[in-house]
Amino acid sequence: MSTEEEFGETSLPPSVRVPSPPRRNKSDPFLIVCRCFGLVTAIIALLCVAVNVLSAYRCFSHGKDIYGGIFRCYAVLIAFLVAVAETEWSFITKFSKVLEYWAGRGMLQIFVAVMTRAYPNVERQDLILLQEISSYLLLGCGLIYIISGVLCIQFLKQRREKKEVSREQAVKDLEELEKRREELEALLLEESV
Repeated sequence: MSTEEEFGETSLPPSVRVPSPPRRNKSDPFLIVCRCFGLVTAIIALLCVAVNVLSAYRCFSHGKDIYGGIFRCYAVLIAFLVAVAETEWSFITKFSKVLEYWAGRGMLQIFVAVMTRAYPNVERQDLILLQEISSYLLLGCGLIYIISGVLCIQFLKQRREKKEVSREQAVKDLEELEKRREELEALLLEESV
């Protein structure tokens, strides 16, 4: 008679341990670069918003260039749309299918950059310098988006995002199964005692 049977304990069949995948906190470097570039583009678009708001205020406050102020208000709205488009919010892409594609997004960014730069109607040199900096930066981002869109890099990004989401979901499902297995083992131990 074994010692387990003497004390009324029954041996459980050895549980098969499913090795959990190693923790990978590292994300895909390509996706990190894309996210960082999107963040930089959104910040530059918000800089264009600020520059155009200041320019519109100066146009309206002096009262000599009402049309320039109205032009700047449109530039503010479109630049804000560019910044929001970088969040890739589904409402925005449903609202405008052009913003779903990188080439279209890049053309809109170039349009905002031209609007910001093309109409310098203020006398302050610091504001003109800020207009030039923000417009050239957004122009560069727009060109990168157009080139990336033409080279189909957007589709590569989308494929890697799907792969990353499916990998995260598989890890989450495996963790839930492991937790459920441990709960069932605990129940078996309680019933056997």
